Amino acid sequence: MNTMHAVLIAVLQGATELFPVSSLGHAVVLPALVDWAINQRSPEFLPFLVLLHLGTAVALLAYFWRDWLALGLGVLGLSGAERTQESRRVFMLIVIATIPAVIVGFTLEKLVRGLFGSPVVAASFLIVNGVMLLLAERLRTRVVDARPMATLGVMDALVIGVWQCLALIPGISRSGATIVGGLLRGVDHEGSAHFSFLIATPIIIGATVLEVPHLLHESVPPGVFQTAALAAVVAGIVAWLSTAFLMRYFRQHEQVGLNPFGIYCIAFGAVSLAVILT
Repeated sequence: MNTMHAVLIAVLQGATELFPVSSLGHAVVLPALVDWAINQRSPEFLPFLVLLHLGTAVALLAYFWRDWLALGLGVLGLSGAERTQESRRVFMLIVIATIPAVIVGFTLEKLVRGLFGSPVVAASFLIVNGVMLLLAERLRTRVVDARPMATLGVMDALVIGVWQCLALIPGISRSGATIVGGLLRGVDHEGSAHFSFLIATPIIIGATVLEVPHLLHESVPPGVFQTAALAAVVAGIVAWLSTAFLMRYFRQHEQVGLNPFGIYCIAFGAVSLAVILT
């Protein structure tokens, strides 16, 4: 993999990991469209996988540093009584929302990605992802007063966590599924996106940690780590910008919401499917 390919993959990872358009789906479909001979299971690609995830996680921590600082101080009991209670409640909700993905990921990830990881299937599920986003916007119009993230309860977090499990299928967006889960629980777009990005951090860090032992046992060609480090920086910058854009977008476009992303996924998935099949 040359430097140009590494930077392009980093930009793709940094943007699509947070946008509700499925980073995994794009990672499966795009190489087939542009005929890139990249084996994402090769020892050469593993450092990219680890460092790209690390760059994205650092970007999320940097953007939401106030949230994580408040959560840390609250959990340790180093803030006021009211702040401590609220921080511990939010931390508990993040843990609850993460548990379903951890359980399903450990038991079914290899099976699911083996069954659904072809470009044709990934492009098809990008269309499904788009339909899911559009349908969620239709269903949420029945909700009369959307509530903020602060009103989330245990059942809300558990339902959102279950929705997150859909992201194991290439083409189904993790952020899209969790935002949909929040919307269907009556939470507004900004609150759903905020909680989605908070629970993304432990998931992405966990995925990174799980790959480290494999990385230590692989023989990586010289120069790969340097290129992967550059890609991680690029991915982190793009992820930070993507998060900032999305939080502002959802704050200012409550009525439009996920519709543009749904239309994009359907169009991109359909065009990709047509190109791949022909």
